[in-house]
Amino acid sequence: MRIEPLPTKADALRLLREIAALPAACASRPADKPLMLYGAGNLGRMARELLDHIGIPVRAVVDANAERFRDDPFWRGIPVFAPAEVPVCERNEALLAVTIANLPYTPIAAQLAEQGWPDVAMFYDVAEAYRDRHPLGNGWFAGEMDDADLAYIDRVLDRWADDVSRAHHLQFLAWRRLRQEWTFRDAPVVAENRFFIPEIRAALTDDEAFADLGAHTGSTCRAFIDAVGGRFRHIWAVEPDAENRAALDAMLAELPEAMRQRIEVLPVAVGRERGMQRFVPGLGYASQCSELGRMEVPVETLDALGLAPSFVKLHLEGAEMDALAGARETLRTHRPMIVATSYHNRLGLWALPDWLMGELPGYRFHLRLHSWCGTGSVIYCIPEERAHAAQ
Repeated sequence: MRIEPLPTKADALRLLREIAALPAACASRPADKPLMLYGAGNLGRMARELLDHIGIPVRAVVDANAERFRDDPFWRGIPVFAPAEVPVCERNEALLAVTIANLPYTPIAAQLAEQGWPDVAMFYDVAEAYRDRHPLGNGWFAGEMDDADLAYIDRVLDRWADDVSRAHHLQFLAWRRLRQEWTFRDAPVVAENRFFIPEIRAALTDDEAFADLGAHTGSTCRAFIDAVGGRFRHIWAVEPDAENRAALDAMLAELPEAMRQRIEVLPVAVGRERGMQRFVPGLGYASQCSELGRMEVPVETLDALGLAPSFVKLHLEGAEMDALAGARETLRTHRPMIVATSYHNRLGLWALPDWLMGELPGYRFHLRLHSWCGTGSVIYCIPEERAHAAQ
């Protein structure tokens, strides 16, 4: 793992050229031998659901806290082992896919190698080998960067509001292009505050109207309610997946009735234009609009929905740019704070932040990583007037 000091603007431009000059990583990792998962937590569960979807069996799950998961109904039918419990012969035969993203990958892989696992890969790199059969895009490779890419990334690096944003952008680029894990001093990856970094919390008021685009099962709605102490004007929870909505409704049903009356659940997707789109359901937070889908869902633009948000969150598995393009009038009229995930496709290298920086005059822009392996990157856009009011 490479560790660098917090970069200035000049440092960031130099390090970008270094990343661009090194040979690009470009190979995904197919499961050409029995597959085991390392990590039985949230990412492990999602990995199993995706592998079931594409018909790749999981031979076993390996977790340092195996006892905690052996009686979990989710893993019924799949052996759950502690690392030392797996026979050497099975380690030698297996591909071990790491399903942990809240810790650095490099030390985990090194420790597993020391324990006698000869073939270890990040799960997202395994999943990338089967993109013709599922829509999850978290394992993409950036490939080569031409002069135009570098010019645009230069422009974005220059416009971030702080050096931590530049550090996280470079960390993101190093993984996506090189599959190298770079870290920067004083720029920690903090998983716990995704969507609600201190700069956002400082600008929140008790009169927010929150549009949660890609509401999933309601965890971000719940975090928003907690952040504002239950005081808000309105919440629109937008979620097209029926299974996710059922869990969302169950969460909302536990809230006080007076609060629940200020929350609407909208069973649509959001996009660039109104219509119907193919959709892949049943993948939890990876459910999404995709040509691989066998069903269709209604799509609305944010402008057509006629909402008046003061705060918009987008976690749309790569469709963030399309949703924003269908929200220009809403953004211009209401100037909401915006938080948008940027790690699901190559638009996160520069196109998505550059679009936001061009479309939102008088805003401050931050980038934060909330997990490792080039995932969990979120762009934070705060109107200057709200940033000043929070100071």
